Amino acid sequence: MPERINKEETAIRTSYFSVIGNTSLALIKGLAGFFGNSYALIADAIESTTDVFSSLLVLFGLKYAKRPADENHPYGHGKIEPLITFLVVSFLVTSATIIAYESIQNIQTPHKAPESWTLIILVGIILWKEISFRIVLKKSKETNSSSLKADAWHHRSDAITSVMAFVGISIALIFGEGYETADDWAALLASGFIIYNSYLIFRPALGEIMDEHLYDDLLEEIRKESLEVQGVLGTEKCFIRKAGTSYHVDLHAIVEGELSVREGHEIAHCLKDHLRAKIPNLGHVLIHIEPD
Repeated sequence: MPERINKEETAIRTSYFSVIGNTSLALIKGLAGFFGNSYALIADAIESTTDVFSSLLVLFGLKYAKRPADENHPYGHGKIEPLITFLVVSFLVTSATIIAYESIQNIQTPHKAPESWTLIILVGIILWKEISFRIVLKKSKETNSSSLKADAWHHRSDAITSVMAFVGISIALIFGEGYETADDWAALLASGFIIYNSYLIFRPALGEIMDEHLYDDLLEEIRKESLEVQGVLGTEKCFIRKAGTSYHVDLHAIVEGELSVREGHEIAHCLKDHLRAKIPNLGHVLIHIEPD
């Protein structure tokens, strides 16, 4: 239990990191894009602004998911995580749509080429967003948080739009007159990447909300640990579903058929305690005793 609480706190701290980072970058990109005459950077700032709101949503979801089980939510409040992930995806799709629309408008409107110093800004942004992606993704794996994973991919999509902006501005500066819209085309291409990443984030969250089985490694670990408990001869059915950072398990354990109900009951309790001690991410564990 303490380890699970530590993971929840780690996820929340990581979410604060995302909020602060995205707010700072949105301001930097917006100012650089405005004064540097680059719509690709302004598009980048738009995405970072939506990232701020999505990171706040993730933060809210992680804090809400920490609430203990109650009468109305006997399995806890962890299912809010994939729901928050759906909202994060909607923010991504919305920002991609806005970027695509504005890019098309700018392509059709003659304008000056971007300033060369914007490339320096972009290099720093790309490095920071890639570092942020790796940090948040690592923490999402450590905490088993789907919404934190979505936030990590938000950082990666931001890095991609910044790379596209860098390429577009470079083309506009290198080839000069007639290529002023290169960074607008780059922003349009980046919107396609954002849509694709949105699907990659959405799909596992949908599987989680639908209780899709995606946990073969955990299943094998549960079966292996079960055999360590005295009286357990084997296991049959094992169903796993994820809620927040926890996994709820329904397990059929095989015992000697001649055992009394009381003895079978004691084995079930020992098995439950053993599994939760050895695998800290487990939440509710329901043991059904099967006679050999």
